[in-house]
Amino acid sequence: MLALLVNPVAGIGGPAGLAGSDGAAVQQRANERGASSRATERALAALAEVAAAHPGARVLTVVGTMGADVARAAGLEPVVIARHGEPSDAADTTAAARALADGGASLLLFVGGDGTARDVAAGLGAGGRTAVLGVPAGVKMYSPVFAVSPRAAGGVAAAWLTDGGLPVREQEVLDIDEEALRHARVEPRLFGTLPVPFRPGRTQARKAATPADEQAAVRAAARGAASALRPGVRYLLGPGGTMTELARLLGVPKTPLGVDVVLDGRRVLAGASEHELLDEIARGPAAAVITVIGGQGFLLGRGNQQLSARVLRALGADALIVVAPEQKLIDLGGRPLLVDTGDPEVDAGLAGFIRVITGTSTTSIYPVDAPEHEGEGHAP
Repeated sequence: MLALLVNPVAGIGGPAGLAGSDGAAVQQRANERGASSRATERALAALAEVAAAHPGARVLTVVGTMGADVARAAGLEPVVIARHGEPSDAADTTAAARALADGGASLLLFVGGDGTARDVAAGLGAGGRTAVLGVPAGVKMYSPVFAVSPRAAGGVAAAWLTDGGLPVREQEVLDIDEEALRHARVEPRLFGTLPVPFRPGRTQARKAATPADEQAAVRAAARGAASALRPGVRYLLGPGGTMTELARLLGVPKTPLGVDVVLDGRRVLAGASEHELLDEIARGPAAAVITVIGGQGFLLGRGNQQLSARVLRALGADALIVVAPEQKLIDLGGRPLLVDTGDPEVDAGLAGFIRVITGTSTTSIYPVDAPEHEGEGHAP
């Protein structure tokens, strides 16, 4: 039987530029900065695929915002076997995961990020028989336990119900201390493994670090990007090591995992939220400069949620500059780059081919895919 578990505050820190959502204090700051969680809408996108293939299917879940409300809104029948405090916290997620598994769940869809995956793993323990698949809705998603998009997750869940199961693989659950993350110490720790349904192209890979011997290639790509920048344009520099190197070449400090705004050799805004970026774009010509997440291939929707669909619409066409060492593209093995902004129209507009600055004077034309438009929602 399918089960659903939603972290209702997942991802709230992303648009706020807070590098995560863990803890009540961070969530309050995110609310103060005008951010909101995308967990409910992304859960609905996943469950719509299930409902299309299995109308009225029964779903084991948690009371209220942690599952039942979303299941009911999607046209499914929630079977509530777990409850939680108000507001819910990590302990509630762990307890709910355990209750859903004990209640007979064969596949648990959870909606959140790496922190939620860690709490789910703690609830299920080692050697459990319940398969797990993450609906991506968090800020940090280093773990390979997530689908590439909400619709992809729903498609896998629908196929699971149709076929009575799918092949599974043990995948790592990784998480990072958010306070260390905000100080540029990116040190993923292993918190266990979970059995994850495997469907080629539907589940994401683990994020890969950049080896030390590739740093020269990173520097060359950053130099190529620096030479492409024009005076009078506000550049929204995304997170990542390549962007940090670009900022160094420009002579400006860089928020390690935030989005900074640079204009004519000056950093005019550090660690910007979605709303602050919209204000900056309204002041004059602007473009976003981003890099590729190694191993996963994501351009948007993983760790740079400040560059939201609203921000991309405000920037307009041809205002996205992609910078990455060529090896990052080679390591994808022909898989396309991915975008997951949560807005199907924006994602579809970005799909196709994009120019990637790979060196001081080299570029590559590489395919971009929007998983929301792959039609993956139904069993083959």
